[in-house]
Amino acid sequence: MRVLGTIVYLQVQRSSLKLGERPSRRYDPAPLLQVSAITIGEAGVVGWVGDRATVDVHNRDHPQSKNNQKNGVSIGFTAHYRAMRQVFGAHVTDGIAGENILVDSDVRVSELDLTNGLNLESDAGTIVKLDRFIVAEPCVEFSRYALANPEVAPDDSRLRDALAFLREGTRGFYATYRGAPARVSVGDRVVIP
Repeated sequence: MRVLGTIVYLQVQRSSLKLGERPSRRYDPAPLLQVSAITIGEAGVVGWVGDRATVDVHNRDHPQSKNNQKNGVSIGFTAHYRAMRQVFGAHVTDGIAGENILVDSDVRVSELDLTNGLNLESDAGTIVKLDRFIVAEPCVEFSRYALANPEVAPDDSRLRDALAFLREGTRGFYATYRGAPARVSVGDRVVIP
């Protein structure tokens, strides 16, 4: 077992972060909502602020669900955000890419590191196992946001370079959860089993 770090931030996407119509669609992080805890179930993520629940847009039960059977929960790492800020600037703040779970980590994490999944472990001894990790491929809209240039053309080398940099998990990962709904909180440990 290897401890990657602890959960430092939880959030849900209340609706899509991509607004408008192609080709002028843009990335808007306004629908992101920081929450104090999440419940992960087979349908996806529900965020909690006190006793108020907010269903994530990637949850199968969301009215405008963007669930594709592989993206029910998303996870990112602070080491990846530090790398993004070095390339794009301070406006790429922790969590801005929209992942549900942000882990404080000293090292970059690859898809290969996640082959055996991750365990989210609470102080109370609860273990939530995430598996079937896949890379959350970067989109044009987030890449333009990172570049702080919503008008950059699809054939512009700056956009191609941004997309290339954000690949291979830099932008984050999607995972699958199987089992009864389980609560995850800030401070839970994240362990490679």
